[in-house]
Amino acid sequence: MPIYEYRCQSCGRVSSFFVRSIGVDLEPACQHCQSNEMQRRMSSFTLGKTVASVHQNSPSGQPAAGIDYYRDPRNIGRNVEESFSRYGVEIPKPVRESIDAAREGHLPQGIDI
Repeated sequence: MPIYEYRCQSCGRVSSFFVRSIGVDLEPACQHCQSNEMQRRMSSFTLGKTVASVHQNSPSGQPAAGIDYYRDPRNIGRNVEESFSRYGVEIPKPVRESIDAAREGHLPQGIDI
């Protein structure tokens, strides 16, 4: 059950359409101005990521030798760091220490593998 996105050529806004099957003929109308002048666009979530493109955004730009992205210790806590940064909030010291320790191979207390 795909969701298709279209950009309106009249007002420039994006509309999303949920369809029950890929084979359904869709005649989209803008959900904002009702225009039928729609151009299909690729949804951002449909863009695949390669390991290389993910590593390109890593702090050093390179993956650790022989380690895939999800096993690369530099990526531990990365989402947490980015979230704090995005909201302009400083990472609390205990959180910073936990992330740094995990990157050095020390699991936080209370976590068993």
